[in-house]
Amino acid sequence: MTGPVEAYREPSVLGRFNRARAAQLTLPHFVSQTPLFMPVGTQGTIKGLTTSQLEEIGAQIILGNTYHLALRPTSELIDELGGLHKFMNWPRAMLTDSGGFQMVSLLHLADITEKGVTFQSPVDGKPMLLTPEESIQIQNRIGADIIMALDDVVKTTITGPRIEEAMYRTLRWIDRCIEAHTRPHEQNLFGIVQGGLDPVLRDICVKGLVDRNLPGYAIGGLAGGEDKDSFWRVVAQCTASLPENKPRYVMGVGYPLDIVVCSSLGADMYDCVYPTRTARFGTALVPEGVLKLKQRAMADDTRPIDPTCACMVCKNYTRAYIHCLVTKEAMGSQLLSYHNLYYMMQLSRNLHSAIVEGRFPEICKTPKPSERHFIVSLPYETSNRVCF
Repeated sequence: MTGPVEAYREPSVLGRFNRARAAQLTLPHFVSQTPLFMPVGTQGTIKGLTTSQLEEIGAQIILGNTYHLALRPTSELIDELGGLHKFMNWPRAMLTDSGGFQMVSLLHLADITEKGVTFQSPVDGKPMLLTPEESIQIQNRIGADIIMALDDVVKTTITGPRIEEAMYRTLRWIDRCIEAHTRPHEQNLFGIVQGGLDPVLRDICVKGLVDRNLPGYAIGGLAGGEDKDSFWRVVAQCTASLPENKPRYVMGVGYPLDIVVCSSLGADMYDCVYPTRTARFGTALVPEGVLKLKQRAMADDTRPIDPTCACMVCKNYTRAYIHCLVTKEAMGSQLLSYHNLYYMMQLSRNLHSAIVEGRFPEICKTPKPSERHFIVSLPYETSNRVCF
């Protein structure tokens, strides 16, 4: 479904259960239903899947990364070829990250100052200065429906004055991002709440961003090694203070348990490489936990990955076949990526319908696995299980 070419409409809340909410988010290229999970296509592609397959499984918004796209193929080339939607043949909505996360993931290549972030290019080794203005200019050329402000990102496990410095710099940089944004009627600029695990700093950042009256807000700087109680406490604090009439995006979250809990706290949007990355290691997402297809027990198992799943992989292939592939052939990770992303899209659909229909508590019950000897549950801090 294609929406009008208009950058922003307030989300239409279709249902609530306590703090959880199901909404309709109208973007220039697509009308999306929340809560929703967004697959990550760092360089304009979801590894192993075509854009038609992404449509088939029900992906509504996919991500691109400003830092990587600026390096290759370059935002100038993407702009010349009609924007990233046309370049990668994706008709639905897109979101581009600002490049700020690379401050953490590529810290050994980065130098952070008030001016911006200087990276050593992993492509040719040359220095690359990414300022708030340059980040927005790149994203304006790429043309995503939602663009992210450049923020100063630090790991939540870091303590001390660096957390406060990063939070206040994030607020200073948002003004530079707003000033540099040349397509506000076509692209929605989201601000990112920083402040580590400090509730006072988080509160200051939320209030500062809300004062700017942005189209949407993200909760950043989480899912970086902090314990779950601290993670959920920060999400609960931020969602309680962010505007009711704006979308709320928890960045870097991809474990199903986290998505259910964050949705119960009033968040709307999520992204993570986890479903596709774990697929490349031969692991499938199932209601009871995760299923490791490389295990010897899978070699002669003629059942689908998940008998309750309606995806193309579960309809057509056995565990034994995929077991044979995951150790030798690229098609194994492709099939598992398809299944895992379908699982995440179905989780999003289930959350939306459960909230609208007043059945949200049902989706929060712990599954009872009938084949526990095949299921490998993730540890608590990365658990795939839904249990309150």
